[in-house]
This record gives sequence, C-alpha cells and structure tokens, in this order.
Amino acid sequence: MTTLRPLRPPVTVSIAFVHGLLSGLRQRGIAPDQWLQHAGIDPALLDRPEARVGADQYIALVAALTESMDDEFVGLLSRPLSRGTLNLAMRSLLGCATIESSLRRFCKASSLLQDDVGLSLVSRAEQTGIRVDIPPEFYPGRAFLHEAMLRVLLRLGLWLSNGRLRAREFSFAIPSPAHAAEYGTVFPASVCFEQPFTAIWFDTAALQAPMCRDIAALREFMARSTATVVLLEGSDRAISARVRACLESARPRWLDQSEVAERLHMSARTLQRHLVSEGTSFQLVKDQLRRDLAIARLMTTRLPLAQLAEDLGFSDSATFQRAFKAWTGKAPAAYRRMAP
Repeated sequence: MTTLRPLRPPVTVSIAFVHGLLSGLRQRGIAPDQWLQHAGIDPALLDRPEARVGADQYIALVAALTESMDDEFVGLLSRPLSRGTLNLAMRSLLGCATIESSLRRFCKASSLLQDDVGLSLVSRAEQTGIRVDIPPEFYPGRAFLHEAMLRVLLRLGLWLSNGRLRAREFSFAIPSPAHAAEYGTVFPASVCFEQPFTAIWFDTAALQAPMCRDIAALREFMARSTATVVLLEGSDRAISARVRACLESARPRWLDQSEVAERLHMSARTLQRHLVSEGTSFQLVKDQLRRDLAIARLMTTRLPLAQLAEDLGFSDSATFQRAFKAWTGKAPAAYRRMAP
C-alpha cells in the first residue's frame, strides 16, 4: 500500500483566528468576502466553527488586508497604522544596549505612534512583563487585539534575542474564548485568562542580555514579517517544534515519546518538562500534526478513510474518526464535504 507524504508537514489555523483578524472590518460594517477570496478562503467557512485554513492562506489574508487597508493592525485600532510604522518603531531600537532597554524604547515608540494601546514594563518576583492596556470599549468584539499585541511582542522579543528569549507566561485580561484550546499552538508558555491586565512575561535576568541587531538584520526580518504572524521567528528552536519535525521526519512510522527524546539527545522526563514549560505535551504535539495532515488529505485527496487512519498511526478507521471528531467537532467524511 502506497503512503502519501507531503514534503513538509502542513500547518492549519482555526477559523476562530480568521474571525479575529476580520473583527476590525466588522466594527466598520465592511464585508470581508473579497479579501477571503483573494487568500483562497471560502467565505462559507466562517459559519463553521470547526473549520480550519492553511497557514499560507492565513498569511495571504494578513498581507491582503494590510496592503489594501494600508494598516498594519487591519482596522483593530481607532486609526490606521500605515505600512512601515512597525519598521520605524523597530529602527528606533538599534543601538540599545540590552533587550530590556530595547523593549522599554519600543513601549515609548508605540505610545507616540498610536493612541489606543498602552505598553509598559512591569515586574513581579524574578520576572519582567510587558503590560498591554487596551480600552474597555475594545472588549469583547476585538479580543483578537489582545492576541495580536502579544504575538507582536513575542515576535519582537525573539528577534531581539536571536530566538533565545523564552516567554514564561501569557496573561489575558479577557475571559477564556471558545478557541482557548488553540492558544497552545500560538503562545508557547502557560496562558492565564481574566487577569488584571494583558501581558507577556520573561525572566528578568534574560532581558539583561545584549541586543546585537543591526540594520541588515532588521531588513531581513521585515522582509518576512508577515509570515512570522503564524510561523513565529525563532519558533523552530522551541522543543515542541523540534518534536513535531522529528515525528514528521520519521513517517510513515510514528515514534513514541522515548524514541523522540533519544533523537533529541535528552531523557523522556526532560523532554516532558520542556514541553510542559511551553504549555503543551507530547500527545498534543503529535495530535496536532496528525490533525493537520488529516485535514490536508481530506481537503485535497479522495484517500479512503481506512488508509488515512493507517498513515496517521491509528489502529483502525473508527478510532481515527473518533479522534478527528474530537479535534474538529466534525466527522472526517463531513469535513471532506466542506472542500470547495
């Protein structure tokens, strides 16, 4: 029996994040269909909570909205941030001595460039956070703005540290959303909701490391900044990303946790500890890869469910179908019917 294998593991994004990205348009009463179609996303998927889109489609949607609206925050703020604003803010960081001083300067630059979101450095125990203050009138319709700000700040921290900085916690001043289970793939640390304020937390000592970026590094980063909305800069260094890559490289055989740990030159217990610190687990990483592979096959091939179940390492088709319904809320055959 032939096993179909893509060259790289697919990455999918919950339709909930697409809704969030479009929330600025909705606040203005603008229909999103033209941008969705440009990105190859069927507008009908917006009515299906279990739907997912490819990361490449999501990135294309971000790019299309940013360009057509000339707004790097795609309508989420009270006034547009023209393209190039983030580049300007990051240029102001060049020459800072440490990561902390760079983040402090970014907070100041942000306050000069827009009026809605306040950024400031705060401390607790041995951690330093970047606090994000968003006006109450932005709740709950633009809760995505909280997600977007922490994504930007995480991406900034990773770039300043050349991928070495690790977030310790993501605090959200919003109730837990319906798609909270998706946060583990976006925010690689523990996540807390209904907090006094939204923030991303780092070890204070780590922020004292030198900032050694120059204009050439900034140009390279900005050239691919749209893609890093989904595929975070430096994320390939995360243990969860290395586990996923290891599982993918071994297919069609599916490795267990001890085998993956051995390939990553660590004990199974150490691997588990690293994954917990990133807010995930070996089983979750494995299931996310299997889910994304299953969705890609269902939407692009007529591969029988029994063969797909075998390719994904399930004992039988029924077990795969139960797992898929738990992942997406829909049976595989019904999900396949959503294909355009």
